[in-house]
Amino acid sequence: MKRFFYLLVLFLASLSCEKDRQANNNNPYLPNYSFEVTLNMSFPQYAVLAFPSSAVYVNSAGAGIRGLIVFNAGSGNYLAYDAACPNQALSDCSTMTISSINAKCACDDAEYSLFTGLAAGKQYPMKAYRVQVIDATTIKVYN
Repeated sequence: MKRFFYLLVLFLASLSCEKDRQANNNNPYLPNYSFEVTLNMSFPQYAVLAFPSSAVYVNSAGAGIRGLIVFNAGSGNYLAYDAACPNQALSDCSTMTISSINAKCACDDAEYSLFTGLAAGKQYPMKAYRVQVIDATTIKVYN
């Protein structure tokens, strides 16, 4: 009986371990690309990220589908999302723009919170990417 109990505990513990795998892509509008971009916040185009509640649009080659929106959520936490509208097929209007602490999709005027990636009444959230803080001025965004 003790052996069964230990095996059960071991099995449950193994299920609770989080695996580091690529972000799940259940969105039929957005393909899943692998990439890695390093941002140096001492460069002028990324300097605004040093301040909480600020965001930048990164449109470098290979950075996501339609570029990235990187957001400083405060307390050393950075969030990164794809700039492609998550509830629209890719088109001329499906690149979001930054509007304060929101991202706005021009196709349907939906506004997504950069804190959560969600928009009221929309099925899919913004596609989130992993962010690693390298040092005080460098972050890496990847998928």
